[in-house]
Amino acid sequence: MPELPEVETTCRGIEPHITGNDLQSVSVLQPSLRWPVPDSIEKLAGCRVGRVWRRAKYILIDVNRLTSNRSKGAPAGTLIIHLGMSGSLRICSNNTELRKHDHAEFRFHNGVCLRYHDPRRFGCILLSEQDVSEHALLSKLGPEPLSEAFDGKHLHRLSRKRKTPIKNFIMDSHIVVGVGNIYASESLFSAGIRPGRSASRVNAAQCDALAAHIKRILGNAIEMGGTTLRDFVNSEGSPGYFSQQLQVYGRSGEACRECGDGIKNKVIGQRSSFYCPTCQS
Repeated sequence: MPELPEVETTCRGIEPHITGNDLQSVSVLQPSLRWPVPDSIEKLAGCRVGRVWRRAKYILIDVNRLTSNRSKGAPAGTLIIHLGMSGSLRICSNNTELRKHDHAEFRFHNGVCLRYHDPRRFGCILLSEQDVSEHALLSKLGPEPLSEAFDGKHLHRLSRKRKTPIKNFIMDSHIVVGVGNIYASESLFSAGIRPGRSASRVNAAQCDALAAHIKRILGNAIEMGGTTLRDFVNSEGSPGYFSQQLQVYGRSGEACRECGDGIKNKVIGQRSSFYCPTCQS
């Protein structure tokens, strides 16, 4: 599944191609996703794309109606896009041949085309015509990990009396958004904390360190274009490169780069959790 850095990379990839540009047509090619793609997105034809931004792992595209002199008018709504397990948004030209698993197409007057592709169909494309922050998918999310609202004090305060494993705790989107399986494993390794330790047994200093490593690792992954795993490619079809920096994820049985001990893999919360038994306690 594309994680937060991959989603941020996608936002940054598509933003300069579509922001401020007018939609010529919007087509639902195959509506079958996690939820059916609503026909209402097709009425966005003739509107102008405003801001392209991200909340958690959701890509948000603000769209505005145009006045008679083609200046920006009232908001038409916000597209809510999730890449699911295998989804991708790609920039191409209007005459690029469609692929088998293209689900929606956004054509612009400048000849640019944005297509949503999802072979496994676990993603979504929805349209919110109200304040998108109040949408059911977004309204109860925790803080962004790279924001000032997220720090060690936030983790420590919410983790008291929580018996859930610390890895599951930091992957809970009500605690903090966007810390998926890959980056949770990597952050816990850097902080020296085993993924199965109860959240309540992580002290204040360790929470400070963990929050700092989450910020650092996610920031580095964004700058490197995300992690190449299975299906992820960016908006131009190129893979991310953070996988070259992984310390524990996917390295079960290999030597730890810090101490030489073998990396272990334990299933926690039905997810593979990689750790070093020597470097993490």
